[in-house]
Amino acid sequence: MNRLHSLSSSPVRFLNDVKRYPESYWSHRGFVQALSLFHQAAKRVPAYKDFLHTHGINPDLIQTKGDFQKVPLIDKDNYIRKYPLESLCWDGSFSQTPWVISSTSGSTGEPTYFPRTTKQDKLYAALAEMYLRDNFSIHKRTTLYVNCFAMGVWIGGVFTHQAVKMVADRGEYSLSIISPGINKSEAIKAVQRLGDKFDQVIIAGYPPFVKDLIDDGIQEGLDWSQYNVGFIFSAESFSEAFRDYIFRKSGVKDIYRGSLNHYGTVDLGTMSHETPVSVLIRRLSLQHRPLFTRIFQHITKVPTFTQYIPEMFFFEDLEGSLVCTGDGGFPLIRYDLKDNGGVLSFSQIVDHCHASGVDIFHEMERVDISDTLWHLPFVYVYERRDLSTTLYGLNIYPETIRKALQHERFESFVTGKFTMLTKYNDSQDQYLEIHLELKQAQEYTDEHIRIITDHIVSTLKANNSEYHKLHTDLGERAVPVICMWPYEDLTYFRPGTKQKWVKK
Repeated sequence: MNRLHSLSSSPVRFLNDVKRYPESYWSHRGFVQALSLFHQAAKRVPAYKDFLHTHGINPDLIQTKGDFQKVPLIDKDNYIRKYPLESLCWDGSFSQTPWVISSTSGSTGEPTYFPRTTKQDKLYAALAEMYLRDNFSIHKRTTLYVNCFAMGVWIGGVFTHQAVKMVADRGEYSLSIISPGINKSEAIKAVQRLGDKFDQVIIAGYPPFVKDLIDDGIQEGLDWSQYNVGFIFSAESFSEAFRDYIFRKSGVKDIYRGSLNHYGTVDLGTMSHETPVSVLIRRLSLQHRPLFTRIFQHITKVPTFTQYIPEMFFFEDLEGSLVCTGDGGFPLIRYDLKDNGGVLSFSQIVDHCHASGVDIFHEMERVDISDTLWHLPFVYVYERRDLSTTLYGLNIYPETIRKALQHERFESFVTGKFTMLTKYNDSQDQYLEIHLELKQAQEYTDEHIRIITDHIVSTLKANNSEYHKLHTDLGERAVPVICMWPYEDLTYFRPGTKQKWVKK
């Protein structure tokens, strides 16, 4: 039986299956699908056929997991940018095939275009239907879905609109969608004027944008708690302190079902997402340090922790680097995502919990989410390899600065968005500069600068042992320079674009 066909044609049945069949069943099917995709691409994708020939790989000899692991990795530089667009597609057909085409943001160079098939849209729609039922009970509640992802050439807004529309078109749900994109005033108006017509309002968007939306709505007198809101995030990680802030300001009561975060790329689409169980495990790991260490090992940052369907996306963990195989306009085999992270089975999670004195099944019952357990593996991601800046040779990651800025004493005057970069003074001494965005109509004082600087330094020292030593050795020279900017200033905080946390 073609399980992916079952997913797109009958998501509810598939949802029941992932709760019924063991994880080993899904993992085996995932590898079989990945191996089949490899052999098809080796025959039908001109670029991949040439790539394998260049690297001396005979596809007929790739038959086992061990063989598959010998297949060289592909990435944007050695594959996607190296070959003509049409040769990356099935049978070398680009202009003759009807696509929806999305673009990367171009934040690390020139934009790259990725065609998407109807099959991908249907699969994501089915996946969305599954989590919209489990998290938000759309089969029991009338729902307004407010799509605040950027519309246009980027994947988020259009992909989301198409998927939710497909779910609504099934006719089984009282589900409506409005897509204001990244227009905050239109999104707030939609909630104010339409929200009370529905049992619930789901707001989907980029985490910093959603935070601005909540804060701006409150400033305009909007009481979010009267709309029974839920949240769907994508594009970057966030802390549990961020989730708590959003819930506190919007009145969400269900910590585990009230939101979820996606892990996806324009290259492959939505690859995985949080489930109530993954959120529980993430929060438990923060309460039990031994559990955090067992799951995430040497990592100090809190990663996005998600579950995935191996038949859709087959993940591999290569010494802390994530590699994925998935079908699409460009079938990508052992594609290097350039993300740091790892892959874990649920049985490994159970063992880690047991060794840390945590009964995960009891915890699921305690918070009433046992019915949401998907017997699927987990993938976690905590930072792109190129998303950091350096100070005297050590890495400074955005996650640490975000954590510092989420302290409640700063909530009233900064948004939490920033850009950091490494600079040199007239004496050619290196220093870290951090640009912060003020909230609407806020001004700052020298005292604001002082307390934020002190807290950022203390957070860096507590979370980065190398920085702690550097600060001990260099003193004031290791202290970042803080610069404040008005709300949505175009220099670093241009509205309508992804926040650039690091400027190279």
